[in-house]
Amino acid sequence: MSRYPAMFKRLRAESAAAFIPFVVLGDPDLKTSREIIETLISSGVDALELGIPFSDPIADGPTIQQAAVRALEGGVTPQQCWTLLEEVRAAHPDVPIGLLVYANLVAHARLDRFYARAAEAGVDSVLVADVPTAEAEPFAQAARDAGVDPVLIAPPNASDDRLRRIAALSAGYTYVVTRAGVTGAEQAATLDRGAVIERLIAHGAPPPVVGFGISTPEHVRAARALGAAGAISGSAVVARISEHLGDPARMHDALSSFARQMRAGAR
Repeated sequence: MSRYPAMFKRLRAESAAAFIPFVVLGDPDLKTSREIIETLISSGVDALELGIPFSDPIADGPTIQQAAVRALEGGVTPQQCWTLLEEVRAAHPDVPIGLLVYANLVAHARLDRFYARAAEAGVDSVLVADVPTAEAEPFAQAARDAGVDPVLIAPPNASDDRLRRIAALSAGYTYVVTRAGVTGAEQAATLDRGAVIERLIAHGAPPPVVGFGISTPEHVRAARALGAAGAISGSAVVARISEHLGDPARMHDALSSFARQMRAGAR
């Protein structure tokens, strides 16, 4: 059963939004990756968005691409990622966990098997970043059949017909990108997507959560002001990992400080 409704209900009662960090599983290694996730959870994040390392993450900018390379060069496999997810779920039964993956990973395993494995690991949602809306229905149906929420991306300047289809296919939350292009804190978020959020809500879409370029508490506050139910920050989180690869203590301090600041921006 999806944990997102309980999270969003709690946050609405607090007049707050969700802060959701993204990291790549296995970066820079499996042990440190597990510790990073623990640091983020203990810092009060509301949910997690996690990536299975992939060789061609076309929706991601250089910071997250480098994280995937570190994990793959360290020998991290999808099976090890599933095991890590199971460990996180066992330790934190109430934290919503989403996956952001690429279609090759899903199709290689076969859709029904991939989503069944995600459900078995305790994953609440899966976003397949490189599947266009027009081709998303088989993925969304396989996810629903396994009890996993299919998350779709609402891009900038999407037509009303496309937003209506995204609303119909999505569950858990809706990922609203702040700008065209790839992920990355190198290019600031363009938080002028209020009209998209309003139209998604009018179409009955799951709660809108903004991403791409979310790197400061001010970005989170701006997202809240537009009516977003949360914000996802990936590159800014991963940058704090890459900046302190040789000093784990400083890495965890930097991650905790950043997560707490961003969470404060969501309140």
